[in-house]
Amino acid sequence: MSIYATLWALRFPRYGEFHSNCEWVTVLAQGVPAHVGAEHSDPYAAFLPAFPDSVAAEVRAVVFVVEGAAKGTDRSGQEYVAPLLVLPGTEYASIPFPVLHERLCEALRGNRPRLAAEVLQRDGSSRLVFDDGSVTDVTCCRRNRT
Repeated sequence: MSIYATLWALRFPRYGEFHSNCEWVTVLAQGVPAHVGAEHSDPYAAFLPAFPDSVAAEVRAVVFVVEGAAKGTDRSGQEYVAPLLVLPGTEYASIPFPVLHERLCEALRGNRPRLAAEVLQRDGSSRLVFDDGSVTDVTCCRRNRT
């Protein structure tokens, strides 16, 4: 049995930044109900925010993962191996969505440079220019839109 309940699923650009040929992934918000870990010895304290200080709106924590993320570590079968972000329920209940969106995009981007511009070419390809000065050519075919 899982300690998580899926709160929502949204599509995000694979590497946190939209461009015309970007790949998309589904990000899941996995809520941990307020009662999880309420017992005397909290078996989830090593990877979830402290109980009970993190509880708000009946949620102890929200763990954000890419769909299909591996779950189960040496520490616990309930722990996600590489979550994008873990928020206490108190923070999740008060965070504005634009701030949450930016934090999730930053997590998806990882240590890659931020996209500064996309230059669309006549042949349908594009060139991505990043804030560190690097450039990537994207040659994937684009669909014509009518």
